[in-house]
Amino acid sequence: MLEAFVLPAISLGLSAVLIPGPLQAYLISNTLAYRWRQSIVAAFSPLIVDIPIIILLVFLLGSLPEAALALIRSGGGLFLLWLAWMGWQSWRSGVYLGQKTESEVIAIAPSRRAIFSKALLINALSPGPYLFWSTITGPLLIEALNQSLVHGLSLLAAFYGTFITGLVLLVMLFDRLGGLNPRISRLLMLFTILLMAYFGLRFTIEGTGELLALR
Repeated sequence: MLEAFVLPAISLGLSAVLIPGPLQAYLISNTLAYRWRQSIVAAFSPLIVDIPIIILLVFLLGSLPEAALALIRSGGGLFLLWLAWMGWQSWRSGVYLGQKTESEVIAIAPSRRAIFSKALLINALSPGPYLFWSTITGPLLIEALNQSLVHGLSLLAAFYGTFITGLVLLVMLFDRLGGLNPRISRLLMLFTILLMAYFGLRFTIEGTGELLALR
């Protein structure tokens, strides 16, 4: 079980953390702006969003129709562009870690619920989880469940244990990096805003192109 399911799940969890994506950009941007105490809740959003995705793709549908995935990609792209615009407004107004005291930053920060809700939407509207569970992790989970329920649960625990821990460590790392120097914090925040804008444009263009091709 260890070599067949647990170690591959840990490897996939590490890959999910280390490959730059919209969720990572959102986590880092919020951490730099509002510190880890406000932002860390977003690291747990995959635990909520992925449950229906796993049920739908792995156990019910097998895979999403191309049109549905294209719509998700386009919608996610537009949402990321909106988040990038909001981040740009915050960056221009000078909101970043190290500029204000912790109490001042928390006073102007969105609520943890708002940050968590946006992270849920990012996950739900990003094509990554759908592709991930329909093409890579899903078949491995089915194979594990064919062995036993314990095998399947072990795979999920290994994957999400690695993934969530990695996201939490990412938040803590950038909290420390941003606190070292206000200029570093400001540059890092601008980079994450540009990264979200990049993914937003990419998803919107790709999704729209796929929808037009299907007509």
